Amino acid sequence: MTTGHVSTKDNNEIFFKDWGDSNGQPVVFSHGWPLTADAWDDAMMMVAENGFRGIAHDRRGGGRSSQPWEGNDLDSYADDLAAVIDTLDLHDAVLVGHSTGGGEITRYVGRHGTSRVSKMMLVGAIPPVMIKSSKNPEGLPKEVFDQLRDGLAADRSQFYEDLSAPFYGANRKGSHVSQGLRDQFWQQSMTCGLKGTYDCIQAFSETDLTMDLEAIDVPTMFIHGDDDQIVPIDDSARKAVNIVDNADLKVYPGAPHGLTSTLKDEFHADLMAFLRS
Repeated sequence: MTTGHVSTKDNNEIFFKDWGDSNGQPVVFSHGWPLTADAWDDAMMMVAENGFRGIAHDRRGGGRSSQPWEGNDLDSYADDLAAVIDTLDLHDAVLVGHSTGGGEITRYVGRHGTSRVSKMMLVGAIPPVMIKSSKNPEGLPKEVFDQLRDGLAADRSQFYEDLSAPFYGANRKGSHVSQGLRDQFWQQSMTCGLKGTYDCIQAFSETDLTMDLEAIDVPTMFIHGDDDQIVPIDDSARKAVNIVDNADLKVYPGAPHGLTSTLKDEFHADLMAFLRS
């Protein structure tokens, strides 16, 4: 087990954790907004205990990585991921991305190809594009994202506390989401700089990843909850799966955005089956 930093071409430092057998097949995890690599600890431990090599990084702008004023966009996120993959000299890697992280791994392929990639899994992911437009009439109106920006700027601590409810479906009747899980969401989010998380809202909502999805030429699995209140399934996974060749979609009935935590056992079983397929 090790941790460290890699340097990017624009002189930022990206924190990573590298768990398991160094000779195991690498499984590279990209986290959602506004979290850190720690969001993947459960899955990282699970893959490492099963002979794989788990790797996760803190996206620029938060956690233990640099907090640059510029470059909080999906092109830079993808290039940072490339810096991690290239510096660690990873090959035959399985890329797993949740939410914005799903956009990150998709843009990575669009910019850097799949020569180091064997498979991809996108969970509750943002592609192809979230915002409503004449080309994407089913998308969410810009006002939704403006409200996120306003809430973040006004009182980010309370904003994250409130956001944890729809993120994990804790606002649904019969929810068993623990306060500890919501506290963990708040704690990770508060390690992220305001500028980076603010800019990321535009990045995850307005970036069109259609052409990047078209560039994916490895087996791909989409997992999405049909009660995702953050990234609605009809405008994301249900569209994206039809753009990627050799892709499948598994829908988790009633599952929220943060299903990797609320339905951890089911997700881990599906991830392990995909890794071994």
